[in-house]
Amino acid sequence: MILLSILFLVTAIFYSSVGFGGGSTYLALLLIWDVPFFIFPVIALSCNIIVVSGNCFNYLKVGNFNSRILLPYLIGSIPLAYIGGYLSIEEKLFEILLFFVLSTAGILLLFNFKSYDDVDENYKKSSILTSILIGGFLGFISGLVGIGGGIFLSPILFLLRAAKPKHIVTTASLFILINSISGIIGQLSKNYVLEEILKYWYLLFFVLIGGQIGNFLNLKIFPTRALALLTALLVLFVAFRMLIRLV
Repeated sequence: MILLSILFLVTAIFYSSVGFGGGSTYLALLLIWDVPFFIFPVIALSCNIIVVSGNCFNYLKVGNFNSRILLPYLIGSIPLAYIGGYLSIEEKLFEILLFFVLSTAGILLLFNFKSYDDVDENYKKSSILTSILIGGFLGFISGLVGIGGGIFLSPILFLLRAAKPKHIVTTASLFILINSISGIIGQLSKNYVLEEILKYWYLLFFVLIGGQIGNFLNLKIFPTRALALLTALLVLFVAFRMLIRLV
């Protein structure tokens, strides 16, 4: 499990550097390591919460929060993230869903990484209903599979030109944090998962360290655009590994 812990650490570094939690990649790694399937989402969501908590604190501290963008998405996502977390799915369906989640997220991030340094001030206001519907869909998928959903929300907001990059990154981080909490409440309603997850406490420790390193790289050293590109490539690599597993 030493290698798995190191991979969780690296994943946390890359994802936290662009405001994400890394849930989708944690799930893929757990599949490869044959960890019991039924605790995947709880581990991934717990890691998300640990990683993005640091992101959210740093972004809020520097004043990047924009409630107008975030709240409509949360209205749709919070109840459906809980419902998704409450439901159970077969392992094969889970693997297929995870492959599509990883592939879509990687492609969206790859085609939008340049937007992280966007200085254009021409932004558009999305309708509240559209935001609620998008949030609801992302929330349900997030709770069901065990991700935070921000890796989808962030590219969508860039495509919609909804706000400045710093506000989008902050919105995505808070979306991940709150969705992960809602999803994990749904997951923990299945009584058998809580005892089993305690056996993997060390993974939570490693993502805590990785999240702090990623935050430092984002704020102090590397440009967010370069980190977003590296993260996209990492997601696509993991998706490719998932495809090999499926076929």
